[in-house]
Amino acid sequence: MMFSQANDPSRSRVLVVLHQEHSSPGRVGQELVRRGFALDIRKPRFGDRLPDTLRHHAGAVIFGGPMSANDTDAFVKKEIDWIKIPLREQKPFFGICLGAQMMVKQLGGTVAGHHEGLVEIGYYPIHATRSGQGMMDWPDKVYQWHREGFSLPNGCELLAEGGGAYPNQAIRYGPSAYGIQFHPELTHQMMVRWTTKAAERMTLPGAQQRRDHFAGRFIHDRFVRRWLDEFMDLWIGTAPNRKTITG
Repeated sequence: MMFSQANDPSRSRVLVVLHQEHSSPGRVGQELVRRGFALDIRKPRFGDRLPDTLRHHAGAVIFGGPMSANDTDAFVKKEIDWIKIPLREQKPFFGICLGAQMMVKQLGGTVAGHHEGLVEIGYYPIHATRSGQGMMDWPDKVYQWHREGFSLPNGCELLAEGGGAYPNQAIRYGPSAYGIQFHPELTHQMMVRWTTKAAERMTLPGAQQRRDHFAGRFIHDRFVRRWLDEFMDLWIGTAPNRKTITG
């Protein structure tokens, strides 16, 4: 499937923030296009500006990256500060891994690694809280790629917990801002790329070996896909001027 561009004024746009030169919005991007949205892809790390308002966007997604929300780089600070715009305007906002950690920092929470240096790289169990159970069906395990986690800021609702080193896995703030620690956007091609180009990460304490990533995908991916479909319906739905997307 080809991602749509944001230069068609007849279609609703979703702002997509990526952090590496060759990053992809993966399945989240595919699901947005399937629902009739155009993707307005921006990379502030490489000089792209973020809008002063989301009045002309249906929502925004900030994806992950190898950097930390605690980094002092100017673009990291600007993104964290920018998140106040969708929160204030109550526009649908979705933070994935780093994006969720940035939202937590904007809300006054903390982002930190495990006290024993443990990471989550591979498939790890999660379970829904009482609040999360009423929203959708959750997979038993999800794909993780992180060495930091986030606290639960005041005003946030915990939707899913992890059973290991990082207890906070999914949160909601207000009516339409969500942050998750895991990666439902991951395609098979992305998994191949991540486990090849960042193979050294799988030597960190707590990380799973490459073969376990692909074995876990075979077992758990269909449940993650079902969760993502339900989540997207809940979070943003379909564009009012939806067009049929094939491919």
